Amino acid sequence: MRNGVNHNRPRNGLVAALDIGSTKISCMIAKPSADHSSGPGLDARIVGFGHHVSKGVQSGIVVDMDSVEKVVRSTVEAAEQMAGENIHDVIVNVNIGKPKSRLIAYEVSIAGHEIGDADLRRILDPKGLVENEFNSSEVLHKIPVGYSIDGNKGIRDPRGMFGERLVVNMHIITADSGPIRNLETAISRCHLGVETKVLAAYASALACVVEDERQMGVTCVDIGGGTTSIAVFFDGELVHADSIPVGGQHVSNDIARGLATSLHHAERMKTLYGNAIPSSNDDREVIKVPLVGEENNSEAWQIPRSMLVGIIRPRMEEILEMVRDRLVQAGFDKVAGRRMVLTGGAGQLPGLPELAGTILNKQVRVGRPLGMDGLAEAASGPAFSTCVGLLNFALNENQDLSYDTYKQGTLQANGRLGRLGHWFKENF
Repeated sequence: MRNGVNHNRPRNGLVAALDIGSTKISCMIAKPSADHSSGPGLDARIVGFGHHVSKGVQSGIVVDMDSVEKVVRSTVEAAEQMAGENIHDVIVNVNIGKPKSRLIAYEVSIAGHEIGDADLRRILDPKGLVENEFNSSEVLHKIPVGYSIDGNKGIRDPRGMFGERLVVNMHIITADSGPIRNLETAISRCHLGVETKVLAAYASALACVVEDERQMGVTCVDIGGGTTSIAVFFDGELVHADSIPVGGQHVSNDIARGLATSLHHAERMKTLYGNAIPSSNDDREVIKVPLVGEENNSEAWQIPRSMLVGIIRPRMEEILEMVRDRLVQAGFDKVAGRRMVLTGGAGQLPGLPELAGTILNKQVRVGRPLGMDGLAEAASGPAFSTCVGLLNFALNENQDLSYDTYKQGTLQANGRLGRLGHWFKENF
């Protein structure tokens, strides 16, 4: 099994994305165009697609290795059959292991010489930092969000400049290594290698947030089946990420318990009749609810739609309030402005954008994957944002200058950790 980024992958070779979620597992295979190397972008065509109901995953965590293996095999085989070719490595999403997002200031001496690639390798290699600060964690992303030279801030690319001290403000995202190893093991049992791992929140945002929003500042919230992930962008860079182990599946569980029906029918009612905002017609609209164990009975319990909305709304309010509280706690509730993109399978619930706008005091839109050639209509909804975002990440060759890219460099000179608030005091 190959770990890290496969930098030897042919540019015209197949790229495979595997989204392992709590409610579904999906796989997309893309073939970059011959001239893709001319620049970044989604210059590729999706040639294979498969998805299957998830089993063995709970709140994003692998709880049954055999079940996950079976579903991953079926999903990947469906995508391979459609593509007419086999794949060997996948880009996989990570929404497990309690992801931690930290902004760190690191400094090296450049002694007055012209800054070159070697200096960037020195300052962007977090090996010593990982050993000291994140010894039980795995680094998923390392994203430079700004440089300064001798106290002069706002530098996007320091190469070719001169100075004495070079400082990088670096966004490091880590996660506990144990759950990630379980995920990798389940994939390796399907005879697949993990080309690289991408935080689910980051992938979703890459799929449905436009460049202007990233520059101005935006919060992307992906409400999936078992987890809700958060990505905050400012000045074009990802500056904060978080994950909450609550999602749309918890809404379905509430409906099943409250109405004494099966999870299958609860999910169906949520999809067909659910709404996060009550309306004046809810009391007059009647919904048939098959009771558990009596699904084949011609007689079903009848309830007003207002009862269903009354179950859905409190849970959605709880999720959105948790998102708001996490952003406030991290200091990112105001930084990214008032723009918010809502995506994920549960993000399609009618009335949810209005409810989110009220609770988080933001302008909310529903985000769908940006167009890619060959993207099937069935995979063009918010539920597949993460999978499309994984392809986006792979086709742009790791926009965050990953640790593997610079692992041969060595940090020399004195390093220092900067607190999160310190970075904002300097830049805002």
